[in-house]
Amino acid sequence: MSDQTAQHDYHLVDPNPWPLVGALSAFVMAFGGVAYMKGMFGIPEGSPWLLIIGFIGVLVTMYGWWSDVIREGTEGFHTPVVEMGMRYGMILFIMSEVMFFVAWFWMFFEGAMFIDTRTAEVWPPAGIETFNPWHLPLANTLVLLLSGTTVTWAHHALIEGDRKSTKIGLLLTVILGMSFTYLQALEYIHAGFAFSGSLYGATFFMATGFHGVHVIIGTIFLAVCLFRVMGGAFSPKHHFGFEAAAWYWHFVDVVWLFLFIFVYVVYAG
Repeated sequence: MSDQTAQHDYHLVDPNPWPLVGALSAFVMAFGGVAYMKGMFGIPEGSPWLLIIGFIGVLVTMYGWWSDVIREGTEGFHTPVVEMGMRYGMILFIMSEVMFFVAWFWMFFEGAMFIDTRTAEVWPPAGIETFNPWHLPLANTLVLLLSGTTVTWAHHALIEGDRKSTKIGLLLTVILGMSFTYLQALEYIHAGFAFSGSLYGATFFMATGFHGVHVIIGTIFLAVCLFRVMGGAFSPKHHFGFEAAAWYWHFVDVVWLFLFIFVYVVYAG
């Protein structure tokens, strides 16, 4: 009824199943991961099915929930106040991701300092054949730095109303993101050490591997933005979905610079 129409700038979302589905799926995925690694409650070690089911549930939740957010934006529910809240939310999310990587850097540096100051060993440990930072790692660094320029170009082109340049910039960024993933996979194939057997190997693959996962997520994020631009979405004044993807991508770039400098160059052995 008209007298019940909300007289405020906030968006009260309709009830939906995604918080519950997402929470249950995340629980099943976590439980399945533990069961896969250790085995429990009759589930044999190495059985991946519970993990896969939970992961699929998380993917379905992400698709459904984000589709609802996109639909709400196209229907005009994202007022300036709502958009400001989304900006703050994205900033807090990136800050939480920063602290996530701080944990891995902390673990890597702690291992290096512990070995250097309390034992006669070196870091990386003897027998570890580290990567030459000026080969594939440098190539990946250049790829990500270039992708940062292309996504910035696409963003500014969108602000100027140049949708053709926006599409080209986004397409190039997606291609560069896929190239990074390919080069990192190639690097892992030729690694002279494994995840197990040393603290160095464990911290190296956890830090760089999680960064690689973030690159894949960011590439998908930007690919969705590209498809939306091709479908006529976004305008020079209303394009937070694309802006959030650009923020995330720049965050991924900065994390890689720290990884390249400290993990590949400073502690190259």
